[in-house]
Amino acid sequence: MSLRQLPVPPHFDAGAAGRVWRVPYQERSEGAKAWARRHNVPPATADRMHVSLVIVDCQNTFCIPGFELFVAGRSGMGAVEDTVRLCEFIYRNLAVISEIVPTLDTHTAMQIFHPVFWIDAAGACPKGHTIISLEDVENGVWKPNPAVARNALEGDLQRLQRHAEHYVRTLTERNKYPLMVWPYHAMLGGIGHALVSAVEEALFFHCLARSSQTRFEIKGDNPLTEHYSVLHPEVRTGPEGETIVQRDTGLIRRLLDSDMVIIAGQAKSHCVAWTIDDLLTEVRARDLRLIEKVYLLEDCTSPVVVPGVVDFTDEAEAAFRRFADAGMHVVRSTDPIDTWPGVAV
Repeated sequence: MSLRQLPVPPHFDAGAAGRVWRVPYQERSEGAKAWARRHNVPPATADRMHVSLVIVDCQNTFCIPGFELFVAGRSGMGAVEDTVRLCEFIYRNLAVISEIVPTLDTHTAMQIFHPVFWIDAAGACPKGHTIISLEDVENGVWKPNPAVARNALEGDLQRLQRHAEHYVRTLTERNKYPLMVWPYHAMLGGIGHALVSAVEEALFFHCLARSSQTRFEIKGDNPLTEHYSVLHPEVRTGPEGETIVQRDTGLIRRLLDSDMVIIAGQAKSHCVAWTIDDLLTEVRARDLRLIEKVYLLEDCTSPVVVPGVVDFTDEAEAAFRRFADAGMHVVRSTDPIDTWPGVAV
């Protein structure tokens, strides 16, 4: 299989990676087809090696400065810098990437990690980045908002209270991140939910150049659980053992059947790390040899850093060391794929 790199098309504007704009679909469609002819790029169905690129939550809400949860990293412009490198990686490796799977964090207001879900004794909602512990829920420091109960679980406030206690207890028992109340973000129907324009353009160009439909994956729309990983929710069952959200078995099967899985996106400390961790769990359950086909683009992802509030850089780096120790390959997007460890030309 040829792993030849292509030039970056002239339409790509790295300076626009941190802005929102309209993708000129018809123009890019014509350009993609002409680019494929010019560089002898075959349709993805001709690939002898199926290469899947998973792009986690490259949405405006995380990747555009000034939006709700911009992933700044310690550089202050982490997600924007990552976007530039990710787009260039897609364009240079257009003939190699068989399929692109972007995940979309998808929320409405009344969800367990948003302020309106919780109230204190005075009826006030928590501010963004408030951590809610099991002790807080058990002692009534924070309790579910009756207004939320009227819109969930058939209006049963007591049941919602039981779920809240069960939820934070399960996070603690499973050594997950504690429940954080995030600012409203990735709101369904809003501009923050959309892919970053530069990434959307690159995906559309790939789709038309390779005749490979972009496979969007929605996550995070259930009001009763966080959903950092696209593969598994943070908590899958309620207090009575009822299922909240199933594992995404279809995507798991699709990725494990690929010859190479490449992962990038935001944020390195949360949705990227948890997606990789769940993929590692699935690999171990199926066949440990599959772990060698997973590649992590370390320069196309950044951790959550809110100066003076939280800094998850150390946790993100520790997770990536653990993934590398398990046998996954941590690589850079700027290095040709045929130089990556374990890649047979």
